[in-house]
Amino acid sequence: MPVRHRRAAPPPSTPPRSEPRDDFKFGAGRLALDLAATLAGRFTAPVDRLQTTNDLSRWLVAAGLTAQPQQASPEELVAARELREGIYRLAVARTRGESFSARDRAIVNRWASEPPPAPQLGPRGLMWAGAGVRGQLSAVAREAAELLGGPLAERVRICPQDGCAVVFLDESTAGKRRFCGKTACANKSARAASAPRRRAR
Repeated sequence: MPVRHRRAAPPPSTPPRSEPRDDFKFGAGRLALDLAATLAGRFTAPVDRLQTTNDLSRWLVAAGLTAQPQQASPEELVAARELREGIYRLAVARTRGESFSARDRAIVNRWASEPPPAPQLGPRGLMWAGAGVRGQLSAVAREAAELLGGPLAERVRICPQDGCAVVFLDESTAGKRRFCGKTACANKSARAASAPRRRAR
């Protein structure tokens, strides 16, 4: 049975400021990068937001990849985490101007080759059918491949704030955004920017 879907794939960019949805945060600019952010505090006090199969099912709904939760399997949870880490390492490599790891490319490419959900025209507009959890992960992998291998790749950034490590897409007009959308990082960024002005008074 077709499932109503809120938006077409690849999903449009998310707001610059982190937006919580069902305890998950979306604000990296693309869902592939939002998936990478489900491991919070990556280099300080790691918190994995995808600890259970139910967490993965909830994230896929919160991400807008399906309207109805579908039970993920333990194997799909392991695969989602592997995809997440592959995307993260590829994004970091891109920000550093380094070559992509063959292993990480293979992870993303393998998932991108899976059949994605099929768009269908329903009574009220666009709907998505079939593919299940694997297809939804495929949609994320395809977006990662298009982002990191396309013209927007030069806009991928890594937050330089101490204790952060979020990768995000800089969609600012000037292309000079440095910090991620987390409130703490944004506040520190604002304070740092205002310090020279205060000293000049």
